[in-house]
Amino acid sequence: MNSTFTKIIRFLLAVILILIGLNKFLNFIPAPAIPEDASEFMGSLKATGYILPALGVIEIVIGLLLLINKWVAFAVLALIPISVNVLLYHLFLDIPSIGIAALVAIINFILIYKLWPKYKPLFH
Repeated sequence: MNSTFTKIIRFLLAVILILIGLNKFLNFIPAPAIPEDASEFMGSLKATGYILPALGVIEIVIGLLLLINKWVAFAVLALIPISVNVLLYHLFLDIPSIGIAALVAIINFILIYKLWPKYKPLFH
């Protein structure tokens, strides 16, 4: 898990997650125009008042864990439901903006592959 490649992608994923998580609170990245269905879905999530802030906190925490190289195996597993849901959101509702979601999912699964020896005992 200590190869230069792994360190780079872990750092890249950490930075992406921290920026995306902070953006949920500080709104420093302008929101692009999205299709009507996607807008309705995001409006519903915002209307709950807690989903997006909770997601932002989780993304920041996972990003910080990856950045400081602590509990990386846990952080990568905790990111799976988030990365899969964001990827599915873009596949079904906003495919033109799928780039970052795909990048996060790909890096997440590369890190799972690299960390597989730590997960093996879960399957025995």
